[in-house]
Amino acid sequence: MNSNIPIKKLKPIISPSMLSCDLGNLESECKRMVDSGADWLHLDVIDGLFAPNITFGFPVIKSIRNKVSAFFDCHCMITDPYKYVEEFSKCGADQMTFHVEAQIDSLEKLILKIKENKMRVGVAVKPDTFVDHTITKYLDQNMIDMILIMSVQPGFSGQKFIEDVLPKVEDLRKNYPELDIQMDGGVCCENIDRCAKAGANIIVAGSGVFCHENPPQAISYMREIISRYI
Repeated sequence: MNSNIPIKKLKPIISPSMLSCDLGNLESECKRMVDSGADWLHLDVIDGLFAPNITFGFPVIKSIRNKVSAFFDCHCMITDPYKYVEEFSKCGADQMTFHVEAQIDSLEKLILKIKENKMRVGVAVKPDTFVDHTITKYLDQNMIDMILIMSVQPGFSGQKFIEDVLPKVEDLRKNYPELDIQMDGGVCCENIDRCAKAGANIIVAGSGVFCHENPPQAISYMREIISRYI
C-alpha cells in the first residue's frame, strides 16, 4: 500500500433493526430510534423463501419513507434481488444489501443496476459463507460499498450471537482498511467490544437496542466502543 495515499476515515454507525420494534407503531418507533441517536434504520426485507419469515414489503417502506428522513439500510433476504432493484429505489431505500447465496445470474450486473438506481451497494453473507474471490474481486474494483457479515442465521430477531464469524471480519478489515463492514445478529452492549475489535464499524442491533432499558444509552455506548478501534 502506498503510504502517501490517505486512508478514508471510517465512521461508527449504529443501525437499529426495526424488525425488533413494536411493529404496530412502526412510524413512531422509527422516529424514536432517530431521536435516540441512530445513524441508520435497518429494514429487514424477507420474502419467506430465502429465509423462514415474511417481513417488510415495498408499501411499508414507502409509507415510512414519507414520514421519516433517516438513512434506510435495506437488508434484502430475498431469492431474486435483481428483479426488485428499481422497486427498492422507488420506495426510498438508500442502500440495498443482497445475499450472495441468493439466485443471482450475474453479480456484476446486479451491482451495476443498484448503482444505476442511486443506492449504495451492500453484499451480505450468512455465517457459514466464506468471503472468497467471488466477492473480493468486486471489492478490489471498489464496486461494493459495504460487506454485511451475518452473526446469526437469516430470518428472525433475538437469536444468539455466533462468535465464529469474527475471523471473517478480522480478515476483511486487514485487507480492506477503508471498507464499511457491518455485523448483524445478536450484537449488544455485552459483545460490541469483540465486534469492534475485529473490525466492524457498522452495527445492526435489534434486541440489543429495543430490549435495553435505555436505548439512547445503548446506541451511544456502542458508538463509543467502535470509535475506540477505528
